[in-house]
Amino acid sequence: MKIWIGLMAAAIATSSPALAKNEAANEGLSFTPVAYDALSAGKTREAVAILEATRTDDPSRLINLGAAYARLGRQDDARRAYLAAMVSAERADVELSNGLMMDSREVARLALARLSSTQLAAR
Repeated sequence: MKIWIGLMAAAIATSSPALAKNEAANEGLSFTPVAYDALSAGKTREAVAILEATRTDDPSRLINLGAAYARLGRQDDARRAYLAAMVSAERADVELSNGLMMDSREVARLALARLSSTQLAAR
């Protein structure tokens, strides 16, 4: 599974959300839809519809759902999605867009921290 993290240019520094790409689809395996294409194309509402239709604890789905909610200004929903990814029974090593490998729980933690810092800056 490959994760594209816009919020981590050089580790953590841009304002884009985390986007997860599930590589299982490329290998003909079953996979959880993570709405990577919709989010990458800026189709946030379409991404939310895809992600909400799939009820799993897949951390990539939850991270992307949090990112989509954050884009829509739904900060409380974004926080809940990131927290769910952090405590999910599933855990995955993911590859970031910059080639760095990172644990999904750490990605969710960083996304949550970014969300919190963005909210503080807006006050």
